[in-house]
Amino acid sequence: QVQLVESGGGLVQPGGSLRLSCAASGSISSINDMGWYRQAPGKQRELVATITSGGSTNYADSVKGRFTISRDNAKNTVYLQMNSLKPEDTAVYYCNAKVCRSTPYGTSCNAYWGQGTQVTVSS
Repeated sequence: QVQLVESGGGLVQPGGSLRLSCAASGSISSINDMGWYRQAPGKQRELVATITSGGSTNYADSVKGRFTISRDNAKNTVYLQMNSLKPEDTAVYYCNAKVCRSTPYGTSCNAYWGQGTQVTVSS
């Protein structure tokens, strides 16, 4: 099986920074897109940023210029550097990865989610 384990959330003051990490482990042949999503109370889960295996990135308009997504393919890990944090960034942040595994029947690719990490921006 495949597991995604997130870390790095916490409480920070407005204008502060946090760095989230998400490490994938298990039976992995390759990882395609990786990304971060977030869900605030009473709202739907929304895309924050994604990164392809080749390093191409995509960001939600609300975080452009403040957040940076990166990945270390050797470590099967994706990061989210969050700067200039605002109270409206408060949410549970989830890691997502499209992971391919070798099976007796061929390659199987599925999307996996982490358990989520709380980010709270408040003074």
